[in-house]
Amino acid sequence: MQTNIHREITPLSPQDSFLVFDRIKEKFDFPIHFHPEFELNFILNGKGVRRIAGDSMEEIGNIELVLIGPNLQHGWEQHKCINTDIQEITVQFHNDLFDSKLLSRKIMKPIRDLFQRSAHGILFSEKIAEEIKPKLLNLSKIAGIDYFLELISILHDLANSRNQKLLSSYISSNKDFENSDKIKIIYDYVQQNYQKKISLSEASDLVNMTPISFNRFIKKRTGKTFIEYVNDTRIGYASRWLIEKELSISEIAYLCGFNIANFNRVFKKAKNCTPSEYRLEFRGIKRVL
Repeated sequence: MQTNIHREITPLSPQDSFLVFDRIKEKFDFPIHFHPEFELNFILNGKGVRRIAGDSMEEIGNIELVLIGPNLQHGWEQHKCINTDIQEITVQFHNDLFDSKLLSRKIMKPIRDLFQRSAHGILFSEKIAEEIKPKLLNLSKIAGIDYFLELISILHDLANSRNQKLLSSYISSNKDFENSDKIKIIYDYVQQNYQKKISLSEASDLVNMTPISFNRFIKKRTGKTFIEYVNDTRIGYASRWLIEKELSISEIAYLCGFNIANFNRVFKKAKNCTPSEYRLEFRGIKRVL
């Protein structure tokens, strides 16, 4: 794993199904990253932005729609774009939202095949992007089961659309963080205890490893030290609460296990902006379900 690639902890908690952001951006400056969730990204008025997906790097047109599969490195950079009113609608959902039994049904075959292709990243035609646009705009206005049904409808339309383009020539070798017994134990423990101090020795004892071996194990699997992984989890929750809650930044820092000075430093390193700037950037419509 390249250590300069950011492993993003998304605002989705294990109990959530999906989230949608609908916002107007002045620029793209988030570092290249990957995460185990699927991501559907629609961009309008972004001519000149550069898209990176795996080993693919292209300048985009005025409208584009891309599906990124789990753990594929991706990002959008400002590059030559001079527009300051770029609309971005991002939908993220867990990679196990549709389990294998559901996807094995005949009626789900187009979506199952779509998910398999998304390991390379899929660029859809401008025509289908225009056709899907009203449904994407509607996603931020509905909730509950209606949202889920609309998402399935969108995925079905995309799966059956013509002129799909696979972006990356390779499939990501990044391993899902939750795919081994030891990692699952640590993942669950951090999810339950991120609000308090978690020591390296405390975590390594859970999986019967020495602190040195454990930290080497985590580093190999995530590209981060254990402390960096814990902080990323905390920042993931903080990002969500900055979007959803009317709490002060200091309150959010405390709830996520930080003091305010350390919170600002760690958050800016992870997100390339301050908590205040992040909250302002996501002032558009957002929904986590």
